[in-house]
Amino acid sequence: MNALKENAPLSRLILSAGTRVVTRGEANRIGGGAAVPAGAVGEIVGSPSDATHAYRIRFNDGAEAMLRRTEFTILKQFKSNGLDNGAHGMDFADWQPFIIYRCVVGSQAFGLSDDASDVDRRGIYLPPADLQWSLYGVPEQIENNAAQECYWELRKFLVMALKANPNILECLHTPMVEFATPLAHELLAARRSFLSKLIYQTYNGYVMSQFKKLEQDLRARGEVRWKHAMHLIRLLLSGVAAMREGNLRVQQDEHRDALLAVKRGVMPWPEINAWRLRLHQDFDAAFAASSLPDRPDYARANGFLLKARRQQTQCA
Repeated sequence: MNALKENAPLSRLILSAGTRVVTRGEANRIGGGAAVPAGAVGEIVGSPSDATHAYRIRFNDGAEAMLRRTEFTILKQFKSNGLDNGAHGMDFADWQPFIIYRCVVGSQAFGLSDDASDVDRRGIYLPPADLQWSLYGVPEQIENNAAQECYWELRKFLVMALKANPNILECLHTPMVEFATPLAHELLAARRSFLSKLIYQTYNGYVMSQFKKLEQDLRARGEVRWKHAMHLIRLLLSGVAAMREGNLRVQQDEHRDALLAVKRGVMPWPEINAWRLRLHQDFDAAFAASSLPDRPDYARANGFLLKARRQQTQCA
């Protein structure tokens, strides 16, 4: 984004006193005198009550001027102008040739879909070396919201997988793979190296925090997001199975009917919460007896990333 063309919604926000700014054009000093030149740095000393009125700006020589939001740029954005162009200005379509892995996740992959379920596609993209090395770098993820698609840059994907991010691990273990290059197939073959006891902390922590929010919704509105509650229960089931089996099962076929009852709001909330609490206990026991390593195989993941980067270098 060009800093001199800040988008309209942001321009309506009221900036606080102390924000440093740069004038876009000449500014008339309060009390008269020579105009403050364009490009002068000042500091907001008085903010208006709404976006239609002017700010009071004080400059280095002590002079002050009244400027509207369209007449100055935030200094931080001014300095970034030009660095935010390049790769970050590319459209989603420009990145598509660099996608190395695409899969379907969510209800479709979990075997819990219905006629209203979306098809959520996720994956990995590996940009060329020139873009990686450039001054502008590459985005950590690219999205096509209209088509429910999201792809992570390879390093970002690997880091999140090593941290036991549920969404990323499910990308590696979904049965619905639509496209994979030989490099992606190599990653899928090594997917168990990303599994570790960190799943216990990550999954448990996320579910507990989200159930607190659901309970707040229930108290405030008498209703919860049943689909979200279902996915939280499914996440616990998946985590418990991973601790016990050393493998991540995306589909929980033996619990399908009960999970769909949660999704449809048929199962009473006390029963859902009791199920959740039992699963936490099962998770505790499975964690204590699990044969999974304490940490994933960082060295293997790093070796894979270096190999992928070297391949991109050879193609440059």
